[in-house]
Parts: sequence; C-alpha cells; structure tokens
Amino acid sequence: MRSEDIAKLAGVSRSTVSRVINNYPNVPEATRAKVLRVIEQYQYEPNSFARALAGKRTDTIGLFAISMNEKENASRIYQNSYFAPIVDLVVDTANARGFYVLIHTVYSPEDFQKIKQAFLQKRIDGGILVGTQKDIELVRELVGQNAPLVLIDYDISEIMAERLNKSHLAVINSMDYEGTVEAIEYLIGLGHREIGIIKGRMNTFSGRERYTAFVNTLRKYGLPVREEFVLEGDFLKETAYREAQRLTAGGKLPTALFSSNDDMAIAAMEAFAEHGVSVPEHLSLIGFDDVQLAAVISPKLTSVKLPIDDMAKAAVSKVIDLCSAEEPTFSTVSFPTRLVVRDSCRPPQA
Repeated sequence: MRSEDIAKLAGVSRSTVSRVINNYPNVPEATRAKVLRVIEQYQYEPNSFARALAGKRTDTIGLFAISMNEKENASRIYQNSYFAPIVDLVVDTANARGFYVLIHTVYSPEDFQKIKQAFLQKRIDGGILVGTQKDIELVRELVGQNAPLVLIDYDISEIMAERLNKSHLAVINSMDYEGTVEAIEYLIGLGHREIGIIKGRMNTFSGRERYTAFVNTLRKYGLPVREEFVLEGDFLKETAYREAQRLTAGGKLPTALFSSNDDMAIAAMEAFAEHGVSVPEHLSLIGFDDVQLAAVISPKLTSVKLPIDDMAKAAVSKVIDLCSAEEPTFSTVSFPTRLVVRDSCRPPQA
C-alpha cells in the first residue's frame, strides 16, 4: 500500500498523510487521528528510502561485520563466538531504542561496497563496524561523507594520525592489553617460566594488543620469548589446531600457553589430547573472550572475559547520539576485562 492509498481512504491529501507520518505540528488533531486510524488498520509502513530522500531519518543503523579470513558462509556470523553475541546485543539494544538494524557481512574487499552503498543510498542513519583490519582508507572515506560511524576494536592512534577525530566518529574498545598482562602474571605467579602464545591476527587492533602485552610482560619479569612457542593462530580454530599439532610434534612444550581467543584455545586443547598432552597436568592453558563454551568444557577454561555486553550497548548508544549531533563529534571509550580463573591452569610439574 502506498501513501496515496492511505490519503484516499482517509479522505485527505497525500501531503497531509506525509505531514502526519513525519509528525508535523500543523495538522488538526481530528485529521491526524483519522489518518492514523487508517494507517493502523492497513498496517502501513512508510518507505524508509523515500523518507531518506526527503531528508528524514530512516531510524535504521547498519551493523557491518568484517570477517575476511574464512571462506564465505551465510550462517557463519551467527555461529562465531565473537560476532554472534555482538549481533544479538546490537539488535536488541537498537530495537529497544526504536531503531531497526541492517546487518551486512564483509567477506572480501569487494564487499566493502555494501557499506558504502548503505550510506550513499541513505538506507541507514549511521553505522557500526566490527572486525576492522587496519581499514583506515574505508574509515576515511565514510567519515568524509559525514557518515555517523562507530568502530568496535580499532586503534585510536590511527584515527588521530589521520586527523579523523574531527568527524562524526566514536571508537569502542576493551582493555585487551591489561587483560593479557593479568593472564600472563597469573601464570608467572603459579610458577611458569616457559610460556607460549597462540597469536591472533596481527592486522587487528586486538591481535596486536594481546601479543604486545604478552611480549612486554615476559620481558618485564626477565623471561624469554621463545620463537618455537609462538604459534600463528589468526583467531581461527583450524589454524590453531594445526599449530598445536606442530608444537607437540616438535617434542618440546612450554609449561603454559596463552591463547588470544577461546576458540583457538579449545581447538589447541583437542589437538593436545590427541597426542596425549593433558591440560592442565602437562600444560596450563588460558584463553581470551570467555565464551559460553569455556565454562562447560572439561577442563573448564580459564579465560579473560571480554566486556561484549558493555561494548555492544555503548556502540548503539554512540551511533544514535552521532545521528542526532549537528556538529562533528569524536569520542572513545574502553571497557575493562577480567580474568576468570577455572580449571585449566596449575603450577608446573617439577
């Protein structure tokens, strides 16, 4: 049904219907009530694109999940222990604020066009990007269009270096560095001196922060960073599984291993078990994120809890505020992490 159909049924002009839809004050209350009754009866929804062309807000925000290290799979985003809770929380929080959410996944550089089109076609009022991988050119292009934008997990120093802090932009981070330091110091406190790491993607802010904290903490306590104990995980279960197999095949194991996310830790635990390496009897293991599975596997995984709830809710709040801001506004917030101690760590064997 079109707005002109509503106008005919209500016995008013199309412009009157438009004024009612957009809540203009210069409409008689009796006329407004009559139009609203017809709208409710026929469940009419105004075309958001037409509203955008008319300079009206669409009450829709975009959520763009960037995941280019795995093969495309239509349901993968909803199975990913990092993206899935963010999607759920963003949608629930936005809906509670009266906003719809347009979700797009970015699996290749060509998919970035989806983000640009959503803004150019004014299908969304603002956007949230999660999973960015040093995508400063994309960020520069979007803020150049005065597009309200929130980045989850992004290096603020890049924003400042590019002088993009004069834009409709916000950055939401977690204190990954501090969380990693807490994890490594916990292992050192247990008596571990040979500690390895399963790295995340180094082209992501979180991947770099967690690795840098690992290296700096070992050096702070005078412990070596042994290259044979540095595994390339890329935040992928399959890669971590292969790296853990390679480590066990080498015959020499660290006494403890820090994994840059829980998915990789769990995959490594499976590989170790297949080679007779038991956690934590032979090797202590700490993950990062504190996904639901961490608390139910055996042994239960010690992990650094990522403040997903706080980050997702803050992202929605920030993007809605940016959509309403008349002047360019830049802000940033970082939420604390917390080490959750469970069963996967113990002092090293004599």
